[in-house]
Amino acid sequence: MTARYGSLAALLLLVLAASFLAGRFEAGEWYVQALNKPSWMPAGFAWGVGWSLTWLFLAAGAWQVWQTGHYSRLAALAWWLLLLLLLVAWSLLFFGQHRVGWAWMELTASLGVAVFCYRAFRPLSRPAATLLLPAMLWLLFLWALNFWLWATNGGLFSWFVTE
Repeated sequence: MTARYGSLAALLLLVLAASFLAGRFEAGEWYVQALNKPSWMPAGFAWGVGWSLTWLFLAAGAWQVWQTGHYSRLAALAWWLLLLLLLVAWSLLFFGQHRVGWAWMELTASLGVAVFCYRAFRPLSRPAATLLLPAMLWLLFLWALNFWLWATNGGLFSWFVTE
């Protein structure tokens, strides 16, 4: 029993560390105020809810995969770990460095890794793969928002978005 919940605690601590690291990159109110924002941009509290649920679902999915005991679970969890690292990198690029274009490209890679992670989780545990879907939807939303912000704030595709 201790080993079972010990693995959950370890995965939750890993996700907590990643979310803490990602949260260390604050854009500052001046940066957010200066950006042209779409009407569909979420309110401040929604960011916290979206990210909290994403981190929680990622931890729960990884735990489900770990519980299978299957020999290929380590490969699946390697994709998961890469996804965690990429999510931290997105926060660094978007909030910390104010590199909206680079952040969008990095988020594109994150979505690709999330798909690989889903494909690696699915044969091991369908519930684990299902737990990745809300996180993937959040990332897809962020991808669209990041693209919009990049395009309307002088990015490469500024001709593409009008509002």
